[in-house]
Amino acid sequence: MKTLALGSGLLLLALVWGGPLPAMAAHSFSAHMTMHMSVVALAAPLIAAGLVGTSFDPTGRLPLLFSPLLAAMLEFVVVWGWHLPALHGAARAGGVLLVVEQASFLAAGLLLWLSCLGRAAGGTVAGALIGTLGLLVTSMHMTLLGALIAFAGRPLYGHVHGGDATSVVADQQMGGVIMLLAGGAAYLAGGLFLMARVVLSEETRRTAP
Repeated sequence: MKTLALGSGLLLLALVWGGPLPAMAAHSFSAHMTMHMSVVALAAPLIAAGLVGTSFDPTGRLPLLFSPLLAAMLEFVVVWGWHLPALHGAARAGGVLLVVEQASFLAAGLLLWLSCLGRAAGGTVAGALIGTLGLLVTSMHMTLLGALIAFAGRPLYGHVHGGDATSVVADQQMGGVIMLLAGGAAYLAGGLFLMARVVLSEETRRTAP
């Protein structure tokens, strides 16, 4: 299962970065958001799930670096920073900044998912709870940013394409919905999964002879 998860995550990255999305993203905010969510909410957790518990898992060797709450704060800075209009526009223009943006999304996503899943895999209730908290905090700020973009009634990213204001807002709102559905839901599901493990492990301990 770990090999399948790792392979699926790497394949997804290859499709996202090597397929038509980068060219589409230059003219479509929703395509760019699809790239973003595919990296942090789909590829990153798959890769992390494939690495946790293996000899390539760095969480046990570097526990201070792989702190779920620190990773959640770092992802907040990375995600919100790249969605400031000026930085977003510079990245959307392509070139080196697009590579830096996508690499930072992957790095922040992997740091968070490895931190949270790694702590949960440690077998302690405290580790699973702090991993759960890291994912739920990230779900909240992803949901908030997605809602701000989805419900904005004016163009926040006027460089999206050369169409009229209505089409710009519609494309922007679609991007916000993608973040709400993919981003918020993925981190919420991960947090609830870890919380369920805590509850089940506690129940098992209580009922064990």
